[in-house]
Parts: sequence; C-alpha cells; structure tokens
Amino acid sequence: MPSRSQYALMSSKDRNAVLFICFSSAVAFFDFLIYLYLADIIAAAFFPANTSAAMAKIQGLGLFAIGYLARPFGGVIFGRFGDISGRKPILLMSILVTAASLLAMACLPTYAQWGMAAPALFIILRLIQGMAFGLFVPLAWVFVSEHVPRQYLSVACSYVTASFFVGVLFSNAFFLWLTNSMTTEQLAAYGWRVPFFMAAILSVLPLLAWRWIDESPFFIAMKAAKPRDYIAKPFILLFKHCKHSIFIGLLLTFIIASITTVIILLLPDLIELRFTLDNDLFGFSHSLGIVFMIFGCVFYGIISNHQNFGKVLAIGSILLIAQMFAFFYHLQASGDYILIMYALLGFCAGIVGMVPAILVQLFPTNVRLTGMALCYNVAYGIVGVLVPFGLGYATLYISFSPALYIAFVGFIGIIMGIYFYNLPEFKKIDEVI
Repeated sequence: MPSRSQYALMSSKDRNAVLFICFSSAVAFFDFLIYLYLADIIAAAFFPANTSAAMAKIQGLGLFAIGYLARPFGGVIFGRFGDISGRKPILLMSILVTAASLLAMACLPTYAQWGMAAPALFIILRLIQGMAFGLFVPLAWVFVSEHVPRQYLSVACSYVTASFFVGVLFSNAFFLWLTNSMTTEQLAAYGWRVPFFMAAILSVLPLLAWRWIDESPFFIAMKAAKPRDYIAKPFILLFKHCKHSIFIGLLLTFIIASITTVIILLLPDLIELRFTLDNDLFGFSHSLGIVFMIFGCVFYGIISNHQNFGKVLAIGSILLIAQMFAFFYHLQASGDYILIMYALLGFCAGIVGMVPAILVQLFPTNVRLTGMALCYNVAYGIVGVLVPFGLGYATLYISFSPALYIAFVGFIGIIMGIYFYNLPEFKKIDEVI
C-alpha cells in the first residue's frame, strides 16, 4: 500500500471493500447469465412465432454471443476513464448502468406487441449490459487489489473470483426454483421478466453501503504525485510501454476464460451429447463441482503469492489436466462416482482463483484498469464466441474433446508457470509509468 507496510493487517475499511466487491461480483454474474438459462423462452418472446426451430436456436445463441462481443468495447473504452477519473466513480457507473439495462429488459414489450422494435431494443440493452459487465469484472479485481496490503493480495483476489462462481451457483438454484414454480406457458407469458426484476434490485442493493467505500489509495497517491498540467493517456502509455504485459495478460486471461467457460458453463451440455446419465444426479453433481471450485479458488489464493506463483500455477495445471482426463475416463467406464469426480474436477479448476493477483501486477497503476480490461475482455470475447460452437461440434465426433481442450489450456498454464518461476521479480504494484 502507498502509506502502509505490505505486512500490515487488513483494516475494517479493507474488509468492507472486499465484501462490497464480492457481493457485487456474485450479483453481476447472475445478471449476465440470466439469458443463458432463458434463451429459448426469450427468443420466442422477441422473434416471430413462425420461425423454424433451427433458426430460433441460432437467434438465441446469437443474442447470447452479443453480450460477449460487447464486453471488449465497454471494458476498454470505459476502463480508460477508470485510469483517468478514478476507480470509485466508474464502479458506480457500472453498477447503475447494469441495473438500468436489466430493469429496461424486464419492462420491454414483446414481438407480438411492438414487432421488430422489440428485438432491436433488446439487442441494444444486451449490448449495454455486456459493456458494463466487461468493465466490472477487471474493475472488481483492481479495486480489491488496490485496497488490501500486499500480503493479502492473492487471497483477496481469489475471494472475488470465488464470488463469481457463487453467482453461478445462485443462478442454478434460482432458475431451478423458477422453472419448478411456473409452467412453460407462464414463463413464456410473464415469468421470464421475474429474474430481470430480481437482478436489477440485487444490483443496486450494495449501494446501501456506498458511503463506507473509499477511492483506491493507489489512485489517490498517483493523482497527488502528478503535476497539475499532466494529461493522462492510458492507451498511448499502455501500447508504448506494456506490450509484453499485454501478451502475458492475454495468455493468463485465456486460461481463466477457457476453464470457466468449459467447466462451469458448457460441460453439462457437452457431456449430454455423448454420455447418458441420470439428469437429477448429474445436475446435483454440476452444482457440487461449482461449490468445490469456490473452495479451490480460495485454496489456491491462500497458498500462492508473488514468490511462488509460477510453481503453484505449473503444478495446479498438471493436476487439472490429470483430473479432466480421469473425469472423462470415469464417464466412459460407468459414471458411478460422478459426485466425487465432479467435486475433484471443480477443486482443481479453482486454479483460476490465483491468476488475477498476477494480472494486477502486470500493469502500472495509471494503466492498470485499461490493460486488464483489454486482456480480460478480448480473451473472453474470443473464447465465449468460438469455443461453444467449436467444442460442441468437435464433441459430436470425439467424446474427449473437452478434456483435450482443457489439456491444451493446462499446457499453456504449465508454460506460463515455468516462465514466472524463472522470472527474477515482479514490478511493484504501486509502479507508475
């Protein structure tokens, strides 16, 4: 910290900031995933009823992909303002924009009421929501990392990452309740609006504690050290001085995006393409895997720091590859121990919890949010759009395709681990260029 020893203990303000960001992060993931659970119903509400089943599916997937495509624009464009104007104002803007877009979605007329204007408005709101989400995720890591002493950097970032998966777990439980409490006709008529209203309310709920949240000490110290006539140019500085950091950041965020997308979002659907399992048991196994992934995130956050990051990343990547293949061999054999195997897979996938603490150290304070937003959203945009289609197609022919892909990602993790293990020293987290 600029004004405290790196070995200082967390203050009550530090804990408030971490709790605030963790709650907001869980809600943000719930907000963004609503469409994933209701894609078919929403597509039916906003597109012509005489559309073929195949075209309706394409339209639904297209609307989901739009959210990913919008993220890089929001993250990079508005992330720049976070490096110029401060973390706290841009955090408030992200929360308010997300809440407003969700509330507007909940109130939108359907295609039957407004014709083509309805899907056009929904697409615009989906773009706005995606842009706000693309800003929020890297901002959450930056905000927490710049509030806690360095000895808590890794574990604090892992709490934030774990809270994302708490949001996924809450989404599973909420939509299970929603689908069990309403018929398909009720969901199609008005039920699909309920999660949007719920998400809008939950998004603004953390603002009740807004007055206890302070601006980043790093940003305050940076602003105080700059001359009055200084003109901030995050983009120019980023691409002039941080090309190497951008490349490393893209690789690290590719690891996070791939593991999260495949194991948390896609794996249930991919497994159903080639394996037959009891639906209730498999649904519970998936939720159990997410629970253990939360534990894994915190575990890797606790044991990793800037000194042993490379070693832990390399070993964790090897364990993830081994467990992913063991998981699929078990499915091919019988699937009798799916609960245990899914729990172990989730825990090994928790390796993603340790990565954000390194990402925030790749970039100096005055370009940190811009750099992280660029890396995170470009990598997630590529993975989120291409991997579901490519991996789904490949799994039709090779049942082990998800395991092969995660092995490829894990191999990158091993290389990055060896690289960081041999790196002399990280930049200081309060460096400015």
